[in-house]
Amino acid sequence: MRRYLQKSMLFSILLFLFTQVSWAAETYNFDPMHTYVLWNISHFGFSVQAGKFTMIDGTLIVDAKKPQDSKVNVTIHTDDLVTGIPKLDEHLKSKDFFDVATYPTATFVSNKVVPTGADTGKVYGTLTLHGVSKPVVLDVKMLKIGMNPIKNIKTVGFSATTTIKRSDFGINAYLPNLGDEVTIDIGVEANLAPAN
Repeated sequence: MRRYLQKSMLFSILLFLFTQVSWAAETYNFDPMHTYVLWNISHFGFSVQAGKFTMIDGTLIVDAKKPQDSKVNVTIHTDDLVTGIPKLDEHLKSKDFFDVATYPTATFVSNKVVPTGADTGKVYGTLTLHGVSKPVVLDVKMLKIGMNPIKNIKTVGFSATTTIKRSDFGINAYLPNLGDEVTIDIGVEANLAPAN
């Protein structure tokens, strides 16, 4: 009887730990309809011009109990670039800039998450762009986590910002007149991945 109780208690503890881990760490897939990377750059000092990447694939692992264990892995399809000016889009996709024929994707893979508040944090990782990999830090804010009323699925929303130098990634056309510093604003919605 005593041995039975011990086994039963051990099973209960293991079950509790398993359910806690499962609840704490969840995998989300990026929603391509509501995820984007928006960048801004100085145009010879006369204006600030913007472009957007809208074809984004990736996953988030959100650990509610240990936010520092959360992870992100993103692929950006550089050919899916929009400025609203077709000729400019073509130029930006050329060898002068993103060279999308040679480098059709950019990636960001996190290696550390540091919470800075109840819903904010810094995500450290490696950005690979134009064939060059460099460390980048994202300032991230969680906007909401809950059930999506349209899709009826658990959804998480984030915004993030960072600044990079395009010359660090070998994109040097028209420097120094065309701005080197690029500010980046990211909007993410991601849906809970189906259970395996």
